[in-house]
Amino acid sequence: MIEPKPAIQPQPSNSAGAGAKKRRFGGTQAQIRSALKFYKVMAYLTGAMLLLLCSELVARYAFGQYLFAGGTDAVTGEPFGFGFADAEPKGVLGGVNVSVTVLIVHGWMYVVYLMSNFRLWTLMRWPFAKMVLLALGGVVPFLSFIVEKKFHAEVEAELAANPEAASRY
Repeated sequence: MIEPKPAIQPQPSNSAGAGAKKRRFGGTQAQIRSALKFYKVMAYLTGAMLLLLCSELVARYAFGQYLFAGGTDAVTGEPFGFGFADAEPKGVLGGVNVSVTVLIVHGWMYVVYLMSNFRLWTLMRWPFAKMVLLALGGVVPFLSFIVEKKFHAEVEAELAANPEAASRY
């Protein structure tokens, strides 16, 4: 059976930097860069959907409006194209409630975003606190953009500083 090795191992005492730690990754550089690219795409998409969701929630709870596409205006009977309409009483009949669609799409995108977080976190062998920070990026507005920039730079710096740490096979 192969024994797992910790992410950071002490160097042998006969080296010049006694006590220095050697960095190890959970995958190759290609795997880490692939995970980083997938995380970056999901961070931007999830962040944009979260901002759209926040604006939709403000429209719903502050102004009592839903975003609709198509259908018939309940008051005039005219065809309804795309825009905001009353939530209660119903302003549009038979249209697509885009507000609910935004909720559902963001929810599923967040699940995929969490998968991208987990993959990057696992390959980089970071502490659990970083996973929590990555996960918060999908629920706090604008945080996904900030966290993505910070961790992207950190991954690139770690890969450049430890080129031998990624050779796994």
